[in-house]
Parts: sequence; structure tokens; C-alpha cells
Amino acid sequence: MNPADFDLQASISRLFVYPIKSCAGVELQESLLIETGLEFDRAWMVVDEGGEFVSQRELPRMALIRPTLRHGDMVLRAPGMLALHIAFDRVEGPVRVRVWDDEVAAYDMGDIAAQWFSDFLSEPGQPKKKLRLVRFDPEHKRLSSRKWTGEVEAPNQFADGFPILAISEASLAEFNARMAAAGHEAIAMERFRPNLVLAGIEAHDEDRVDELRIDTGEGGQVLLRPVKPCARCTIPDVDPATAQTGTAVNETLRSYRADPRLDGALTFGMNLIVLEGVEQPLRVGQTAGANLRFE
Repeated sequence: MNPADFDLQASISRLFVYPIKSCAGVELQESLLIETGLEFDRAWMVVDEGGEFVSQRELPRMALIRPTLRHGDMVLRAPGMLALHIAFDRVEGPVRVRVWDDEVAAYDMGDIAAQWFSDFLSEPGQPKKKLRLVRFDPEHKRLSSRKWTGEVEAPNQFADGFPILAISEASLAEFNARMAAAGHEAIAMERFRPNLVLAGIEAHDEDRVDELRIDTGEGGQVLLRPVKPCARCTIPDVDPATAQTGTAVNETLRSYRADPRLDGALTFGMNLIVLEGVEQPLRVGQTAGANLRFE
């Protein structure tokens, strides 16, 4: 890849996957790109007894559930709980569940997992929650909104709406400068839950590029298209170390990130879709070229 062919050149500085929707992420040095994003990203989800997904919005303690990915299973740890092992090759019966407006096919992960999540996420002195862990059915096709992807069919698993979220280091640095000016402590990138963290570009350049072309170093390339700014809810105000909630993150975003593209919603980071490179590896240190988009 010739840098002279692009307006901007970035590098991947960090990679994250979030195996269970709204639980802690896993930082990796390498991840396989699949049709729905990074392998194992949002492949599992916690649902209530009606099959509706739950998240840190109503259950901030989900932030304290920390997965570890191993060769054949995922190990979940949480304060005060024994480790829970989730095998990659075993599921229970098929179920139907809801994530936002989509009803999708999934597989229940069994009673032991259900008990573990129900125990940890129930509040002392409150009625016991009845929660289940489910895994996305890979035969089901859940597509990103064609309003944003146009002619491209972009499948997801349990992500909010798009396969990949990218944020630049410079965007976080600018945000933290504004936090400091308002008398707040800096926060880590983990609050914004990106998949790709990009180094070497200016703040919010990820908002302004047409495509990211990533050299995999093995004769292949990955082509990702930014399609929609990421509208922010209250989850970035949940401290991933303590599950305590605050207001400083959204207050700071409100001061400069009201986005006319989304009718004034607060945005930070860009949602990407996969155009090319399925089954290619993404690694920390890979370079990405991009041209600025002018509309």
C-alpha cells in the first residue's frame, strides 16, 4: 500500500472484541475479520424472561463480567462468583430473542449459565432476576440498516446495529482535554467500547473518511466503509472498573458533539461495514490508508 495514494494514513493501535453484549471487552493483538465484524464480537447476549436483551443501561454491573477467550471456550469471571466456562462448540435449544427492533434466532446456553447471570445481576433485597445467556444463530441474517449501508448488505450478530466501531486516539485525547477543562478526570478508551482504535490521524478524522483500506501484510487487504456516526447513550458514563454511574461523559459530549447528521444526537466514533477482506486477520500495528470524504 503506497501512502502517497491516500489523504491519510493510520495504524491500528488497539483491538477489542466484546463477546457478550454489554459485558466487559477483551483486548487482543490479533482478530479474524468475519462477515459480521471481528470474530466472537457480540456473539452472546443476556436476555430477560421475555427474551428481550438487557444491557448496562439498566444493569451497570454487567461491566464487571470479564470474559477470557481460550482455544475452546470462554471463561467468565465476576466479583464474588466462581468462574463460568462457556464452550464454543455446545449450545442448548433454539430460542427467539429481541435486540432493539429485531427478533432473531439464537441458542440458549443452558441453566447453569442462566443461574450464574441471574445470581450476579440480581440486586440484594430485590426480586431475583430471571436471565438467560443466548448465542447468536449463525444461520440467521440480521442486517444493518440499509438507510446507512445503501446497496451493501452488512450482517451483524448482537451489536447495536453495525459490524465494527472505530475511534481514533486523537478523538479520545481531545475529549479528555475537554473533560479536564471541566474539572473531570480523564477516562480510558474502554468507556467508548470500540473495536478498532486508530493512531496517526487527527481528532474525528474517522468521521470524515470514505473507506479504510488496511494492509494485512499477507498479500491481502481489508476494506471497511464508515457509514454512520455512533450515537451515544449512558453506557460511557458507567465506570468499567467499578460499575458506578456518573454524568460527566455525556455532559462533556453535549458540549461539542451534538451531531446534525443524527438530529442532534451525541456521537463519538464511527460505525463501519465490511466491504472486503472476510477471513483476513486484523492485527495491532497494521496500517490503514483513507481518503477524505467531501459531501
